[in-house]
Amino acid sequence: MRRLFISTNTSSPAGLTLLAVSMACCVGFSGCVTIGGPPVTEIGMPCETCAPVGATTAAFSAVPGEYCGVGGCTSEISQCCMTQDNVPRELRKTSLPVYRIEPPDLLLIEAVNNLRPDFAPIHAGEPLLIQVNRTIPVSREEENVSRQFKQINGIYMIGTDGYVDLGPEYGKVLVAEQPLAEIQRRVEEHMKQVLTKPQVLVTLPMPQNQQYVAGQHLVRMDGTVHLGIYGDVYVTGKTLDEARQAIEQHLSQHIYQPRVNVDILAYNSKKYYVITDGGGAGEQVFPLPSMGNETVLDAIGNIRGLPTVASKGDIWVARPAPGNCRPDQILKVDWNAIAQGGQTATNYQILPGDRIYVKADKFIRFDTAMAKITAPFERILGFTILGNGTVRTLQRGRSAFGSGNSGGF
Repeated sequence: MRRLFISTNTSSPAGLTLLAVSMACCVGFSGCVTIGGPPVTEIGMPCETCAPVGATTAAFSAVPGEYCGVGGCTSEISQCCMTQDNVPRELRKTSLPVYRIEPPDLLLIEAVNNLRPDFAPIHAGEPLLIQVNRTIPVSREEENVSRQFKQINGIYMIGTDGYVDLGPEYGKVLVAEQPLAEIQRRVEEHMKQVLTKPQVLVTLPMPQNQQYVAGQHLVRMDGTVHLGIYGDVYVTGKTLDEARQAIEQHLSQHIYQPRVNVDILAYNSKKYYVITDGGGAGEQVFPLPSMGNETVLDAIGNIRGLPTVASKGDIWVARPAPGNCRPDQILKVDWNAIAQGGQTATNYQILPGDRIYVKADKFIRFDTAMAKITAPFERILGFTILGNGTVRTLQRGRSAFGSGNSGGF
């Protein structure tokens, strides 16, 4: 346990004596903060429980959405007081803080409804259902085509020029890029030029938007997700609930009362690392996605086991210290106890950002170091021996050639 000293000042609004309390506190992750004896609060619990028994202190303020930490409340579960004996492990895991979205997470975003709001503009190429009462009277002798030209009750398409054509009897009306209420007003004003007190109704036969919001969405490097024709929304650093609210607020400009579901499909931004020593011949780094429930055994299993040069007695977890906590934690791992004995004492829970280092066997490291020193001399000696052998071979060849020629004469 790490011993901390916390000074607490309490006062009464009725003017009672100011009480200054200074006492030693033992703080443990799985245990409790102890002030003067009995445990009073547990690190990682909601801040509503973060109040010392029998005392009032601003250091342990109750703030919704925060957690109990060393010396007060914090938005993240403090790890300053973790030691080798009380960190989370296989049979005593902890829940991680609320997940915050970061690139390149993969989100599932689904909008429940897709109705366009009443202020949304109607574009060229979209249909309108136009119904007009008290149109030009139709006689029995008229042909069917002439009758149809005088009646307005059907679906009319907005042309590429932005006009809706109501037929040869009534002409065209410019309606593109206008909301539905303005389109109805324009059609009604236009019909008043031809008819007496016409009754006009303009509606949308298909009130849905042209594009649905559903499916996978990647959080891009700039921290946004792309929602197609509806633009981009910044979600980095937000919780799922905050991201949902931001997306709903953005879509409300294009969709009537949108209800959105947001979930994580792939936790790509939170990783831990397994680093294996090559015995002096370099190191291999394996970045692995953190799912919040992995242990040391899971991590080693994800890289297909220990390398052949690994030293089973030199494995540890290096955990970066949050905030101003120093130094970083080094948690020794007893591999034989985990793998052969089924013990869980050092099978620690892996947190995002952890480094699991697997050191190589010391004899292999020594052999590699010696090879680096002796290899240049061996090469030089090899070249020397090879050169001497070549010279001698050539000399023997010349001597044999010379003796053969003298024997012939």
